Order: sequence, then C-alpha cells, then structure tokens
Amino acid sequence: MSKALQEIPGIGESLSRDLEDLGYTAVAELKDENPEDMYSRLTALRGQHIDRCVLYVFRCAVYYAGKPPDTHDPQLLKWWKWKNREHC
Repeated sequence: MSKALQEIPGIGESLSRDLEDLGYTAVAELKDENPEDMYSRLTALRGQHIDRCVLYVFRCAVYYAGKPPDTHDPQLLKWWKWKNREHC
C-alpha cells in the first residue's frame, strides 16, 4: 500500500486503501473528482453501507487535491467541516 494518499488530512491506512481500491494512487488524481460518485462507487465495490463520514473525507480530499498547498483554508482541511456541503 502506498502512503502517498496519506498526506491528505483525514486519510489513514484504511481510507488510503479504499481510495486505492477505487483506482487512485496519487493525490493529484483526485483533483476535479466527484466525491459523491466516489462514495457511491466505494459502496458498490464493498457491497454494503459505508458510513457517511467517508463521503465527508472524500470531499475534503478532493478539495485538498484541487488547490495549491499554500492556498488551503485550514478550516476546510478538517473533514467534518464538509458534512453539510453539497459540492466541493
């Protein structure tokens, strides 16, 4: 398992494995992705309900990947800040 995705706030070993199972191996590959689609694909892949918190982490990850590091809003690097956001 690659640790490259674990640089994203909120991504540990388990979520890194989930992202890799979805086909992502680098942070840059998440830029412009659709977190809701990623969540749906993971749910289908696992064949079971996935906690909605994973969706919030995916939203944060797409935000992280889509901006230069020096422009990140520190508050938006907290995955729980993405709970009530409709879109990234």
